[in-house]
Amino acid sequence: MSDTQPGKQPGQSPAAADQAPAEAEGTTKTTVPAPAGPVDAGAPAADALTPVDPRLLVREQGFAGYLTDFKRRIKGGELGSIPVLVGLVVIWAIFETTTGRFLDPSNLTNIAQYIVGPGLIATGIVFVLLLGEIDLSVGSVAGLTAALTSVLAVKQDLNEGLAVLLGLLAAGAIGALHGFFFARIGVPAFVVTLAGFLGWSGLQLYVMGNTLSINNISGGVVQGLNNTYFSDIAAAYGLALVAVAAHLGSQLLDRKRRRAVDLPHRPLSEVLLRSGVVAVLAFATAWMLNQESGLPLGLTVFVGVVVLAAFVLKRTSYGRQVFAVGGGVEAARRAGINVVWVRISVFTISGFLGGLGGLFIASQAGVADSNLGGGDTLMLAIAAAVIGGTSLFGGRGTPWSALIGILVIQSIMTGLYMSGSSSDAVQSMITGVVLLAAVVIDSVSRRTQKTAGRA
Repeated sequence: MSDTQPGKQPGQSPAAADQAPAEAEGTTKTTVPAPAGPVDAGAPAADALTPVDPRLLVREQGFAGYLTDFKRRIKGGELGSIPVLVGLVVIWAIFETTTGRFLDPSNLTNIAQYIVGPGLIATGIVFVLLLGEIDLSVGSVAGLTAALTSVLAVKQDLNEGLAVLLGLLAAGAIGALHGFFFARIGVPAFVVTLAGFLGWSGLQLYVMGNTLSINNISGGVVQGLNNTYFSDIAAAYGLALVAVAAHLGSQLLDRKRRRAVDLPHRPLSEVLLRSGVVAVLAFATAWMLNQESGLPLGLTVFVGVVVLAAFVLKRTSYGRQVFAVGGGVEAARRAGINVVWVRISVFTISGFLGGLGGLFIASQAGVADSNLGGGDTLMLAIAAAVIGGTSLFGGRGTPWSALIGILVIQSIMTGLYMSGSSSDAVQSMITGVVLLAAVVIDSVSRRTQKTAGRA
């Protein structure tokens, strides 16, 4: 049997044969034909998760499809708001058991009032976190906005409504300035907003001068932000009815549009069930508020901002661009998204909502002082957004996270106060533990999604 290999002359070394060109004279080039049929890549891994539209599951399996989709999501690490909602129920149950009056309408109304200022600041933080960035300046922006508004209205005798408008415009401009240095100049957002935190706190003291605090104008705009109630029971119930009707209408419209183009859509039974849950929550809240002073203006503004922000992020092209930039800057840029503009606009929103939150905090305190926006204001706002379910890694979250997260934090603070453990040390430790738990859950969830091939 000859040991001569194809393409190799007798007596030629293997190295020389390798160096010989395939097109050399006297050689024959063999082409392996492609298989006639499709190549079997092998069966998928046993633990691989196949993306399934939950609307298809429900249409094929009925309500049993919800359980199937729920198991699929949990296995894939898509926990959503489940952990924080379960935690909120547990917190309320514990404090109701220990105090016996935590769930009284008067106490829940107070909680609803206290969450407005920090909650608005946290809503702006959600936008920044969706980019995978951070804004450390919102606390000082909140304090500067309140100080600037009070100085213009009280010391300079400017119309208070105009002073409020100028203060909010200044807050938005500050956010845009941060966004410019970050997006256009390339300075890291952490550094830009840390500099803003220091600089705007100093400007707040400079604007107030020798006056450490300025009282709100009696009966004025700022005072009314946190102290205005719509006492007629029709206001709360009417707003609840509008909310349910809007939710039902949007669900039915979305279902109609998807059916028109033959896309998977929610069955009518699911639409009605979802709207029923919203109706129970809305009218229960309206009933609770009507047991006291009625519908608070502050809570109305807060919820309205959250709803508007959620609509913008979920239903508009701008919202999709924000998520795209948060998911991957280079991919978003290649897709034709103006990354610089998106980043600047997001920081503008954060600054504006920070200023609005500062005005509500000043309204609640009764004064605009040199300490407003300091202390733990920033940390609570960031913690609220993260605890509510917004990812620190960007690309995942919703403005509803701000509402749920600040509700958890304020519930802890109020419950500790009612149970006699109201020291700042205890509150900070417990809030820190809750924040750490939220971040751990987020990290584990992301790792699970990567393992399942869904991230």
